[in-house]
Amino acid sequence: MIDDLPPPITGDAVWYGPEMASRTDWIHEITDEEVAEIEAAMRPLSDSGVEISTITKEDFPLPRFSARLHDAAQQMMHGRGFSLMRGLPIDRWSIRDAATAYFGIGQHLGPVRPQNARGHILGHVKDLGRDAEKDPLARVYETRERQGFHTDRSDVVSLLCLKTAKSGGASSLVSSLTIYNEMYERAPDLLRVLFEPFPMDRRGEVAPGQKEYSMTPVYSKCGGYVSAYYVPRYIQSANRFDDAPKLTQQQKDALAMLDELANDPAIHMDMTFLPGDIQWVYNHTTFHDRTGYEDWPEDEMKRHLLRLWVSLPGDRPLHDIYRDRWGEIEPGRRGGTYVAVDKLVTPLEAA
Repeated sequence: MIDDLPPPITGDAVWYGPEMASRTDWIHEITDEEVAEIEAAMRPLSDSGVEISTITKEDFPLPRFSARLHDAAQQMMHGRGFSLMRGLPIDRWSIRDAATAYFGIGQHLGPVRPQNARGHILGHVKDLGRDAEKDPLARVYETRERQGFHTDRSDVVSLLCLKTAKSGGASSLVSSLTIYNEMYERAPDLLRVLFEPFPMDRRGEVAPGQKEYSMTPVYSKCGGYVSAYYVPRYIQSANRFDDAPKLTQQQKDALAMLDELANDPAIHMDMTFLPGDIQWVYNHTTFHDRTGYEDWPEDEMKRHLLRLWVSLPGDRPLHDIYRDRWGEIEPGRRGGTYVAVDKLVTPLEAA
């Protein structure tokens, strides 16, 4: 061990992109029987027009497919940190059908969490013509820009692909624990810096008594686990606040090395979505990215994904420093917006 740094991490969550991309064990082809089960649970709920945010896993029985979701949760918490499920028949579903099925499936993984201060518990990833570079309140998922490797404020982030772009828009994943090990060997002094709190813009979601930014580390250790939380755009935009601490050169160097490693094709992997794919990504051990893309000119053909943030019951403990950014740190309740919302909603259109 180098001073107080946790030693290099072992296990399935440490992986390299080219080897992982050569495997298929992270892809589950949804069977006809599983599709029938999902549709049987979805159809009465969708046809009734029920408010999707009120659907519980008991309302959405999946006696067979729930075992697949349990396996996916175990792979995220104790394995490689991601899974892909392929083959939902979204070509024959309405947007309400797709949202109802997706939300019901997500509730079997764990409680679904709100993604913004408007109480949106179902997100839309679609280009709305915003400019994340010029508008500090814009979210990059509302643009065609590359996102950059990052995490979201939840145990799990999930995407359901409805429509793909004309070109580009690939998903990229990298093990944040592989990056940890690489930095441990190459630059332990810079790795140690990433355990220090960095200013992070709240992007307008400020609860009473909070500053406009939080102080959040990239890596933290708790209960024998090393966890990562990284949103580089929010670290950069925190500079707009006069009272936010300015990054030291060593902090800048540490972030630059982290990004260099994440972008190394020998370390990360890319995957291409197909309509009907569900991707599950475990934020504590995996960074995700999306390449820039060219979209179709016709609105009905534009790239469109639905998104869920999920809290996993029985998940790892998180350091108390997460509380200021996440609101809650108790497994099964944590993640999502930390600003009180009056009502949870599942919008069926991107806005």
